[in-house]
Amino acid sequence: MEKVERIQCGNGNCYIVSNGANAILIDTCREKYREKILNACKSYHMKLIVLTHGHIDHIQNAAFLLRELNVPIAMCRADSGLIENNMEQMLEAKTILGKIVLAASIKSFREDVIPAFTPTIFLSEGDTLNTYGLSAKIIAVPGHTKGSIAIDVNEKHLIIGDALMNMFYPTVSMLYHNQSVMLKSAEKIGRLGERIIYFGHGKPVSNRFWIR
Repeated sequence: MEKVERIQCGNGNCYIVSNGANAILIDTCREKYREKILNACKSYHMKLIVLTHGHIDHIQNAAFLLRELNVPIAMCRADSGLIENNMEQMLEAKTILGKIVLAASIKSFREDVIPAFTPTIFLSEGDTLNTYGLSAKIIAVPGHTKGSIAIDVNEKHLIIGDALMNMFYPTVSMLYHNQSVMLKSAEKIGRLGERIIYFGHGKPVSNRFWIR
């Protein structure tokens, strides 16, 4: 049976999904947490790194962990351009809290460095991770970015990156490249039914109808 281990890295999260010794890492957080993440991975036979989307706070350690773990990196092709330039897909926000987070994010996008890496696997809706020893499939949840994906583990655990957020309280994503698409993805997540939702930021919660 698959387990999900949350690795808290400041206000961000990455996750190890394991089934016995076999495991994958989902997202890689920021550079200052790289040794913490690497040490957590050493207990497992790591087989893959999956990136939920291309923003720096989710991919900054990808090159380092690729080198240290010697495993392939997978993401959605639509976000591959963000590796070189996080400003490629402009973001918006409407709420006051969202605008505060947006300002901090844009500053990071412009000033912080993402060490170069090349994904070797591109994931799409319906793809499975069975090859890597796990019962999990990919669900497309665009809107926050064009290529945002979620990982549905055993139809019990859903790791959603920033398609939803729990920075201050559980809600739809406060930042989005396309608001209407983001809201459709949030509605799609709600329709999946009983799941534990694992956010890129914040503690897990039970799934719910996110759009009312």
